[in-house]
Amino acid sequence: MSKAPNGWKKSSYSGEETSCVELTHSGMVRDSKNVTGPTLSVDLDSMLNLVKAGRFDR
Repeated sequence: MSKAPNGWKKSSYSGEETSCVELTHSGMVRDSKNVTGPTLSVDLDSMLNLVKAGRFDR
């Protein structure tokens, strides 16, 4: 993951892709294209488990 100075992180697998989400260790999620837009608060452990299980695959 690449870390922004303000604590937001985006997966290093994203490369230059702009259709990504960024997250913080506290469980905040945002659209990387709209960094000043709304954020979503999630249970980070649960969300990461769902991602690892393939629940968010295209």
